[in-house]
Amino acid sequence: MTRRETRRSKNGDSKLLEQQLTYYRKRAPEYDEWFLRHGRYDRGAQHRSEWFREVALIERELHHLVRGKDVLELAAGTGLWTERLANSAKRVVAVDGSPEVIGINKNRLHSFDVEYQIADIFTWQPRRTFDVVFFSFWLSHVPAQRFEAFWDTVRLALNRKGNAFFIDSLLEQTSTARDHAPLDRSGTVRRKLNDGREFQIVKVFYEPENLERRLRELGWIGRVRASGKFFVYGSLRPTLPG
Repeated sequence: MTRRETRRSKNGDSKLLEQQLTYYRKRAPEYDEWFLRHGRYDRGAQHRSEWFREVALIERELHHLVRGKDVLELAAGTGLWTERLANSAKRVVAVDGSPEVIGINKNRLHSFDVEYQIADIFTWQPRRTFDVVFFSFWLSHVPAQRFEAFWDTVRLALNRKGNAFFIDSLLEQTSTARDHAPLDRSGTVRRKLNDGREFQIVKVFYEPENLERRLRELGWIGRVRASGKFFVYGSLRPTLPG
């Protein structure tokens, strides 16, 4: 894709990204239901046990990576993972485009070691570098035509020995709400709030091997793995020039 085609494509997804941000702003009070497997996301005790077993596996790896480090969290959301970061890291800068989720995040943590910024992740640029850049359940909401630009931003935010760590969803039908349409690989989904309002958002599902290969082609080294049934996660660092 040429630069002109990329710009045209980005302009074309602006309305979709506006709708996506609106959805997450409206969803802020009920977002945690998805992660905690409550309400429309409740699939029973066994499902919940499997879900949190995989969460714990990823959390252990993340803890070792961020312990005592200076961490940037992109798309920080309501603070479910910000809290985990803050328990291990030296300091966390948490960025999100939704004032509503940032408000919930602040109330959850009440931490002096977390700095908050409200900004559009697609236009935000780092003013300094960090030991770790972390993002959870965000990469799947980055349109395909913005993939490389997003990883360029992550690279800019890392210091010379820094690492990126991310978590996202595998294409698993039981991860979504019981009243959502079946998941597919179209790159978008329709999402419903508890009150029935519906929104179209970006949702790109990745297979670990394919994603690791693509990132290697962009100059990242590390591993991308499945935690089991529900999640894909990776720890990578950019190759150094020269």
